[in-house]
Amino acid sequence: MMRPSGTTRLAGVIGDPVRHSLSPALHNAGFAHLGLDWTYVALEVPAGGGAAAVAAMRALGIDGLSVTMPLKAEVADACDELSPAAAMLGAVNCVRRSGDRLIGENTDGVGFVNSLRSQAGVEPVGKHAVVLGAGGAARAVVVALVSEGTSVTIVNRSIEPAMRAAELGKTAALAAGVGSSMSVMVGAPGAVRDADLVVNATPLGMHGSDPLPVEPELLHGGQLVVDLIYTPAVTPILEIADEAGAQTLNGTGMLLFQAAEQFKMWTGRDAPTRAMGAAVGLDIAG
Repeated sequence: MMRPSGTTRLAGVIGDPVRHSLSPALHNAGFAHLGLDWTYVALEVPAGGGAAAVAAMRALGIDGLSVTMPLKAEVADACDELSPAAAMLGAVNCVRRSGDRLIGENTDGVGFVNSLRSQAGVEPVGKHAVVLGAGGAARAVVVALVSEGTSVTIVNRSIEPAMRAAELGKTAALAAGVGSSMSVMVGAPGAVRDADLVVNATPLGMHGSDPLPVEPELLHGGQLVVDLIYTPAVTPILEIADEAGAQTLNGTGMLLFQAAEQFKMWTGRDAPTRAMGAAVGLDIAG
């Protein structure tokens, strides 16, 4: 890795908590692999500090920001312009420069879809997915999947957030021109049994005392089960899915591929995903 100097360009991740983030390892591995004079750091910014962080990006000449919870909506409000995905979701996970303007992007959805393709060899088109949860991560996954021609059923304990996520999915389907070929709906947990793809987009699984987000008997061989959580690497739902014969993925691949999109936006270079993946224990071809 190059030593920082007076010409080093700076990027970082903001959020709270953020010191545990794998993003510095990912991006700094990419910069080192390509010999780029960039460095990436974690900057702890609590709720309410998103607009000030964007202002600091302008004042300090920071070239790129990754954004995590709880700042995604705050940062969206502070950017000069939003990409279509960020505007639809009302959430920004990446800020890039375009001249003097700061553009808010959201790479979560494309990161998720690219992880399916690269890690599991799965093309989303024509599949039926069940997304467990209706929060920000779930909405990004729903929008990305329906835009790829996947039928999606949203399962959530509270009906109103699920309905909002479904409406967002329908809007995305129409925008992508696939609205007539697939469906987006709110469903019951039993829908998991008939799914090709099951996505846990809830926080259930981060702690050992958490209940399972789905009944074990609904999982079976022939399914791909993805948990967006990456710590721990094997969550309870992934453990029972593996025992049931399903293919499994955790959230590290999504983290890698959403970071790869950000890397290219900032540097103009294709991200070296193999080197970046190796930095967080992933074996990625290419």
